[in-house]
Amino acid sequence: MTQSLPSVLFVCTGNICRSPTAHALLLHKAAALGLVVHTDSAAVTEEEIGNPPDRRALQELRRRGVPMPAHRARQVQARDFTQFDLVLGMTAAHVRALQRMAPAHATARIDLLMRYAEDENPIDVPDPWYGGPQDFIEAFDMIEAGVEGVLARRGRLPR
Repeated sequence: MTQSLPSVLFVCTGNICRSPTAHALLLHKAAALGLVVHTDSAAVTEEEIGNPPDRRALQELRRRGVPMPAHRARQVQARDFTQFDLVLGMTAAHVRALQRMAPAHATARIDLLMRYAEDENPIDVPDPWYGGPQDFIEAFDMIEAGVEGVLARRGRLPR
């Protein structure tokens, strides 16, 4: 029997670097464990709507053997707060923006991705868009730790 995970929406600023990376990683790692997951990614801003993932994020995913599903940047919508169990921001600023955006009838838990990392030390995942290849490597490593934490806690997550 195939297990399922709570549904997860990953959120960053423009939805072209960090959040699509987290989405791809969760799909990849869940599949490797025989788990089914409903996941997506979105932005708190309108800046990149319709754009594909950043080529540097795609390069890092490819380098690590993680496929990127078809993706175009989108902004968080009111329905996301009822269609997903978890809405995970990459930074505390994203979490605050999500809390302001959430409608009164929201059912999703809004949280910081890095709260799920093994060391449970809440920390922002820096935006690699402004940097070079090493910044994408470091962001990927942090996102991977958070995603692995989500998978490790799957039995204790909201549904």
